[in-house]
Amino acid sequence: MAESPVNHLLTKLAQFFENEVRQLTGGQEEALSVRGELERVRAFLRVADSLEESDDEVRVWVKQLRNTAYEMEDALDEFSLILRHDHGVGFTGLISRMSCCIKNLKAQYRVTSEIKRIHSRVKGICDGHRRLRHKFSRAQHDPSLTGADNTWHDHRGNALLLDKTDLVGIEQPKNELVERLLDEALGREVISVVGMGGLGKTTLVKQVYEEPDVKKHFTVYAWITLSRSSKIEELLKDMLDQIMRVIRKPVPPGANTMNSHWLKMIIKDLLQRRRYLIVLDDAWHIHEWDAVKHALPNNSHGSRVVITTRNADLASTSCKEFNGLVKNMEPLDPEQSWKLFCRKTFQGNSCPSHLEEICKYILRKCEGLPLAIVAISGVLAAKDKRRIDEWDVVRRSLRAEIDGNDRLKNLRRVLSLSFSDLPHYLKSCFLHLSVFPEGHQIERRRLIRLWVAEGFVERKEGKTLEEVAEDYFSELLNRSLMQVADMTTDGRVVLCRIHDFQREIITSKSRDQSFATIAKEQTDTWPDKVRRLSLHNSLQSAQQNRSLSHLRSLYMFGVDRAFIDIVLGCDIKLLNVLDLQATPLSRFPVQVVDWYYLRYLSFRHTEVKTIPTLIGRLQNLETLDLKYTNVTRLPVEILKLQKLRHLLVYRYENISYLCYKYGFKALLEIGALQSLQKLCYIEADNEGNDIIMRELGKLTQLSRLGILKLRKEDGRALCSSIMKLTNLRAISVASIEEDEILDLQHLTSPPQLLQRIYLKGRLEMLPNWLATLHSLVKLHLRWSRLKDDPLISLQSLPNLVHLELLQVYEGKTLCFKAKGFKKLRILGLDNFDELRSVEVEEGAMPSLEKLIIQRCKLLEKLPSGIEYLTKLKVLEFFDMPDELVKKFVRDEQDKDYQKVAHIPEVYYGYWRDGGWDVQSIERSSDGDTSPRQGSGMRSNQFPPCWK
Repeated sequence: MAESPVNHLLTKLAQFFENEVRQLTGGQEEALSVRGELERVRAFLRVADSLEESDDEVRVWVKQLRNTAYEMEDALDEFSLILRHDHGVGFTGLISRMSCCIKNLKAQYRVTSEIKRIHSRVKGICDGHRRLRHKFSRAQHDPSLTGADNTWHDHRGNALLLDKTDLVGIEQPKNELVERLLDEALGREVISVVGMGGLGKTTLVKQVYEEPDVKKHFTVYAWITLSRSSKIEELLKDMLDQIMRVIRKPVPPGANTMNSHWLKMIIKDLLQRRRYLIVLDDAWHIHEWDAVKHALPNNSHGSRVVITTRNADLASTSCKEFNGLVKNMEPLDPEQSWKLFCRKTFQGNSCPSHLEEICKYILRKCEGLPLAIVAISGVLAAKDKRRIDEWDVVRRSLRAEIDGNDRLKNLRRVLSLSFSDLPHYLKSCFLHLSVFPEGHQIERRRLIRLWVAEGFVERKEGKTLEEVAEDYFSELLNRSLMQVADMTTDGRVVLCRIHDFQREIITSKSRDQSFATIAKEQTDTWPDKVRRLSLHNSLQSAQQNRSLSHLRSLYMFGVDRAFIDIVLGCDIKLLNVLDLQATPLSRFPVQVVDWYYLRYLSFRHTEVKTIPTLIGRLQNLETLDLKYTNVTRLPVEILKLQKLRHLLVYRYENISYLCYKYGFKALLEIGALQSLQKLCYIEADNEGNDIIMRELGKLTQLSRLGILKLRKEDGRALCSSIMKLTNLRAISVASIEEDEILDLQHLTSPPQLLQRIYLKGRLEMLPNWLATLHSLVKLHLRWSRLKDDPLISLQSLPNLVHLELLQVYEGKTLCFKAKGFKKLRILGLDNFDELRSVEVEEGAMPSLEKLIIQRCKLLEKLPSGIEYLTKLKVLEFFDMPDELVKKFVRDEQDKDYQKVAHIPEVYYGYWRDGGWDVQSIERSSDGDTSPRQGSGMRSNQFPPCWK
């Protein structure tokens, strides 16, 4: 993979020639020549990357080019460091300049010599390109020559020939799809079966396709296997041939020479008056669907199109265009996985007891992926069942088995295909996931900021780098290369993960392509010119292996303090990324301030307390993550960091219902940081608050802002600034005391992109501007203590999905009007001191899925009209009057119970002895909805309302 490093270097060369080339004594012509040679070969790099795995000669050429690009980047950065050396002022500075003069001359000579040497290497590599040009040209005209698809269809064919006895866990999804296909009441529709490679999408759909009732139901049917190198004319000819065979007519004369337009017209005419079933197996891209869909008429005969794909975007788009169903293919559950594993490994016999622990460990790595289970079973089936050591070797060396065992070649190919199909910018992002430990759940926002800092994100007009990175993230999800591990209530991904086997493959590719080195065993070392290093343990070998002068990114997981000191004591002056999240760090490492190129610095979840004034040297810093540290003040020198985009300095402390949040003392001239996009949280309880609030108006790039300890008198100035922050998506404001008024009425023109608002403090009245925010999806109000019902203003918000109200209203009745809160899915009501009744009119909150009511001590009965909430899935009561809870917990005949009988999950709980005692009302498996008190659960966290 050379395209990303070369593009990155060309960008750096452009900056070099614009700013610094005049300072270079010699080597200017060579640097210019390197730039020209690289620009000439850049056009061929994408096809070279696609040939890399199948052609040894191309692989060597790509590796040489990639390594040379890295070396040139290092040379340019070392030269820039020489120019930027700070000698100080006065007599000391004079002496420093004199002593450094000779050193700098030597260093410049060394860099010049390095550039000349690199120039010579680049010329040789580009001569090699001329020798390989014929391969590149052939591959550009015929993508099948890349080798990715040469044996692929043979293995897809195996999935079509599987015997039913080889299948596990397929019966239920098969029956669901068959029922959908045979439903005559439906018009033409698409059913898209989507999921990562190896889940058995083709196997499932083939079983459905071959079902006799299905074949009998449709008068015309065809199975079209796509591939990434498919030509549309060939696909359409194949479809036409199959249709003509089914209807027993000859293929129209001249069809073999027709273009795609005429082929579509013929197919559409043949299908117009017939009920048809067309399967498009293994669709990769939307353009494949676009090329075929116009041949499939909407004839109102109950026709069906079934698509199998890894691309969730394609699945969603096709179903929206034709109407239909997206069927997300799920992995096998543990019981099904064990059944398939034993069937394949022990030929249907039970697992020997002495091998059970090893087998279950290996099976957990498969994570319910049928292809992985079958493949690894094939390896184990050949092992001696009496030799536990042979089985343990497989357990300990799965990555080596995946790389080298021929029995796992198909698994490796299936999982690698998705990677090979990625554009270069996504390949870097996907390989980057290998730096995280096995089983690690990765924060989306952390990834976004890291990808920007790593230089993976390409600029696009009209978008910030973070917005482009968000698109990259979504595309990897859509391609089924990552899975969502956790989401917010308003639909944003919080955590993601990758399949263990997928991780093993990208870890191997990272190593082979010199992208990253992952060291976790005591014997692990790293190459001399390692660029990204992820350390997963405190390795003894680090004391001998100290060569890190070319390192650009450093990640640490599960290390001790002494080991951190050893590694940070190495020469790593070119570092861009230092991620020490959740390491045992208690102080800011002083050497960090000398790493001029640092763009990302994270001490999140450490014990760091202070930040040195010399942090002002880090002129390239974009992210400073001090969340969940003990930092409460920042030095004024932080204002020198003009490229800083994300400043996170805050921590939470949860005690019972109370949430204490701590930020940092606001700096008087905070407006100097005009690149900031996220600023959380500043404490506004110091002198000069009026100035600070007005300074915030200069931060026009802000998308997220958090303010603590706000006083009433500063509200007007804050509103004035917020009106200037047109990019603001989320804002959180908390008053200094519970009774302090938040004076936010002066916000006459709020940012219209606001999606999330959190207000904590007394409100004299609900701000009028809240009801004008059509983009608002999440609203939290706490301690408002309003005299007037806030629901009247809020119910018409068109996109609100999550509403939390804590001690917001002092009235006795809350009424949810018909047609109000149309998209609301989650509602939390907490600590309404005077509330005695909640009324829900028919037609109100038609989308509500979760209702939480807690600490409303005077509430006398269940919400009237709760039976109208037909989509309600979860009802929760916490610290509510016993009389209210007992009605529907213990009295099966009580009318209140009848109101909640349709709700699948009902919970109630109390805070006792420092933790939540939560009980559930269970429904029996036979459909009986009689209440049964479930087993208690203990937790010292907030109830779900505040998670």
